[in-house]
Amino acid sequence: MDTPMSRAAVVVNPTKLDDDEAFRKSVRQVMDHHCWDEPLWLETTPEDPGRGQAKSAASAGVDLVLACGGDGTVTACAEGITGTGIPLAIIPMGTGNLLARNIGLPMGLEEALEVALGGVQQPIDAGRANGTLFVVMAGLGLDAQMLSDTSEPLKKRLGWFAYAISAVRHLGDRPMRVTIRADGRRRRRMRANALIVGNVGWLRGGLPLLPDARPDDGMLDAVVLTAVGLTGWLAVTVSILLRRPAHGRIYRVQFTELQVTLDQDQPWELDGEVMRPARQLTVVAQPGGLLLRMPPESA
Repeated sequence: MDTPMSRAAVVVNPTKLDDDEAFRKSVRQVMDHHCWDEPLWLETTPEDPGRGQAKSAASAGVDLVLACGGDGTVTACAEGITGTGIPLAIIPMGTGNLLARNIGLPMGLEEALEVALGGVQQPIDAGRANGTLFVVMAGLGLDAQMLSDTSEPLKKRLGWFAYAISAVRHLGDRPMRVTIRADGRRRRRMRANALIVGNVGWLRGGLPLLPDARPDDGMLDAVVLTAVGLTGWLAVTVSILLRRPAHGRIYRVQFTELQVTLDQDQPWELDGEVMRPARQLTVVAQPGGLLLRMPPESA
């Protein structure tokens, strides 16, 4: 009796494709090489960036879900298969691709497919902020404002540099008043231009924003940044690059649950998606919440 072939679902963000036919042909070729069946093809929509498509794939009994897009697509697919035991693989096609870069995933389509179909799988952590899943980072302040002001056409034309242009516009923003409490410890009140929580720590360009963050340590890491104007942000950036303390400018904490209270409603972001303004955030670690295909050397 023949053993049934494995089957994957390909969940793709169509706005990231220049040539849909060429993309499908490349995916089929690699899957044929690994003796996988014809995949289930599912496209994201503005209304559903991947969660519903991944849930449909799980209901169809697939053996693997491929999230083809940016970090937002990856996160939506991860939420759709949470608790199913179905592994997730990443085909990086976004502007940041931060999770893919932090686990050492190759950026080329065929190389990423080889990892998806022939790599190893390992549980990694996730987090929830006000109940919504994230796998990379959540943030308030500068990063949320930057993401909110960066248009899709500008990202398509300039790539990661589009975010830098948007960030410059907000370097002079007034700090927020923030109160944080990690794992029930004493509250800390401070002024902050940005508060970023990470499951991974490295940004594009090799910037170690959260150098102690590991996606499989059962914890989340947070950093609070305080800066005034261009000079202040340059000083903060240098301190991060050199990994040296900057009293009054950089505060770090590791936690399993973080309570954040703001003086007024602020926009915030999860894995590149801007959320509705909020005055309070509860961020909770979910150890081993996602089964991820990874390069063997990174697992």
